[in-house]
Amino acid sequence: MKFEILDLKPEILKGVQDAGFEHCTPIQEQSLPECLAGKDVIAQSQTGSGKTAVFLLTIFSRLSAAQPGDSGKPRALVMVPTRELATQVIDDCVKLCKHFPFRSVAVYGGVEYDKQIKAFKQGVDLVVATPGRMIDLYKSRTLSLDNIEIFVIDEADRMFDMGFAPDIIYIAGQMPKKKPRQTMLFSATIDDNVRNLASRYMKPDPAMIEIEPDQVTVNTIDQKVIYVSNEEKLPMLMTLLKRGEVERSIIFTNMKRTAEMLGWKLAANGYPAKVLTGDVTQERRHKIIEGMKSGNIKMLVATDVAARGLHIDGITHVINYDLPEDAANYVHRIGRTARAGKSGKAYSLVCEDHVLNLPEIEKYIERKIENEWIETSEMVKDTAPEYSYGRGGREKSFERKAGKPGGPERGRKSFSRDGSKDSPKERAARPKPEMKVAKPQPSDQRKRRFPAVEKDAGGHAKPESLAQERTRPDRPRRERPKPGSHRPVQRKMEEAAQAPPSAVTHQPAAELSGMDPKDVKEKEGIVKRFFKKILKKS
Repeated sequence: MKFEILDLKPEILKGVQDAGFEHCTPIQEQSLPECLAGKDVIAQSQTGSGKTAVFLLTIFSRLSAAQPGDSGKPRALVMVPTRELATQVIDDCVKLCKHFPFRSVAVYGGVEYDKQIKAFKQGVDLVVATPGRMIDLYKSRTLSLDNIEIFVIDEADRMFDMGFAPDIIYIAGQMPKKKPRQTMLFSATIDDNVRNLASRYMKPDPAMIEIEPDQVTVNTIDQKVIYVSNEEKLPMLMTLLKRGEVERSIIFTNMKRTAEMLGWKLAANGYPAKVLTGDVTQERRHKIIEGMKSGNIKMLVATDVAARGLHIDGITHVINYDLPEDAANYVHRIGRTARAGKSGKAYSLVCEDHVLNLPEIEKYIERKIENEWIETSEMVKDTAPEYSYGRGGREKSFERKAGKPGGPERGRKSFSRDGSKDSPKERAARPKPEMKVAKPQPSDQRKRRFPAVEKDAGGHAKPESLAQERTRPDRPRRERPKPGSHRPVQRKMEEAAQAPPSAVTHQPAAELSGMDPKDVKEKEGIVKRFFKKILKKS
């Protein structure tokens, strides 16, 4: 079916023709009539089947037919899971609405707020947003949802996978309930979570459209596996990239460190590749994606962060350097090629570390992947220096040495504090030097207190010198008490302890204490008077 059959305005049809669209894809043919009629729609279709044009053309047609809003508040909202997908939707919007005024803005995290806030002040018609930044702008009262007439949730299944379900529910709950609104939901798979969301925020009995739900992968993708060892993966990869049929390719790895190592190795071997991982800044990510779209970048090494929501036309080959552990990720990866009805190839390098993932993938796609054999003599040799890793397992920037194989080669051994390249085991095996303990030297104060002993002509110490050495001139000498010179009280107590008990009982207290008898009587009187006063008071 051609787009001319649909009830679209001439300005919109002209934009469709300029974008290179002639015939509707299956999802467009079945869902566009329902969406243009204003119905709520749930559409299941594979990635890259043309569903972005479905809700964009619906938004253009409905908003252009209605009277333009004077408030400048957004009238259509499209929620997407990733920044890349938000940028892609805006790019498609610019192409399709080239011939009539339509204001749109992409809202996502990782960039400053100023540019996005400025767009809202000038007025927008369409907002394409990721959930996090969308909620931030709404709570700060920068973005209003009062005039939303069309609400679109793209890749709803991935929204749930990434934990965005509470955010989507919150955003949908803030929209005006009394005003009419058209809701469209697009997803690669429709499960219970998607159905519950649809029943909660869509009109009763929405139009359900399913395009080839049983077909997991696109038939136009030529899928092959190549069995290699870990040592042969990089030479095998360069052998595939050397083929003339590889125009633009995406190489997927399971880990960020593998992607950065691979990008450095490829660049050092003469294959200029860019790396896209979660550590790449948003500004650089945007430049890389734009370079891939324009054709300036031919090779991209990426992790699964780019497996979904990355729409780049013209990708001829997808290579799985590592087989993914999740079978669904395999489908998302190879779905980067063979888009919009074009053909493509997908190669998977199966090594001993990830070979056990292959049966689950073949079971998921319900087909056996054909094996391709490449002779060892055909493989390209790796001429790049060994990739070096920094401390703590973090890699050094692959761009710093990419394409400079003549630079200093450090190898995998890290530097020690003494500047050597030995590994920790080799350093531990070294003989440790003997520790020399320095003998304590007498201080000047010790020399002053204890002067050196003078000796006579025969080598014997002089008596006066010994006496001088044994004394401390700066501290007065304390004389020891003579035997029997104890204090009177101690002497009398010792005599009383040695005396017989009868003698002790009849001995006066004054004599035992060594006090004057008059003083003892006086103190006894004071004690008696004290107790008398106490007894009277009681």
